[in-house]
Amino acid sequence: MTTSLMTRVTPYLTAIMFSLLTSSALAATTMNKTAPDFTLKSNQGKNFRLSEHRGDVLFINFWASWCGPCRQEMPILEELHSRYSSAGFKVVGISIDEDEAAANGLLKKIPVSFPVLYDTTSKVSELFDVDAMPTSVLVDRNGKMRFLHRGYKPGFEDDYRAQIRELIKE
Repeated sequence: MTTSLMTRVTPYLTAIMFSLLTSSALAATTMNKTAPDFTLKSNQGKNFRLSEHRGDVLFINFWASWCGPCRQEMPILEELHSRYSSAGFKVVGISIDEDEAAANGLLKKIPVSFPVLYDTTSKVSELFDVDAMPTSVLVDRNGKMRFLHRGYKPGFEDDYRAQIRELIKE
């Protein structure tokens, strides 16, 4: 590579490497802010308002039908929802697809029992600063966002389980 080409390419390579390193290194972040309230239409026929679920531990998962890691994670979220629901834990999926039909198409292939909400205008995902797919936020019984996960790789569910158990015990 010539020196001038190397000079032009280096900033891009640096940015890509930084992005790759931080995306996996910062996959889970601890938080302590009140989750912004919202109301969205649910696939279960009712509107879902976040503030009406105080007292529960919530795993809010932003996903899209075109996202491979989202598809891979969905059965794991179903298992977590089933396993911990009797302890006051709920998974809430939020599809960011612009078209509900795309989300419903995926749900036919990968059915889940937890509510899936439609954020077709991306207003709620903007409230939560969603910048990666999937993005998950664990909310404690008092409505505080406690853990943030960006992306998904096999093995993340071990962290999910530990964090869920921690929040259930509080």
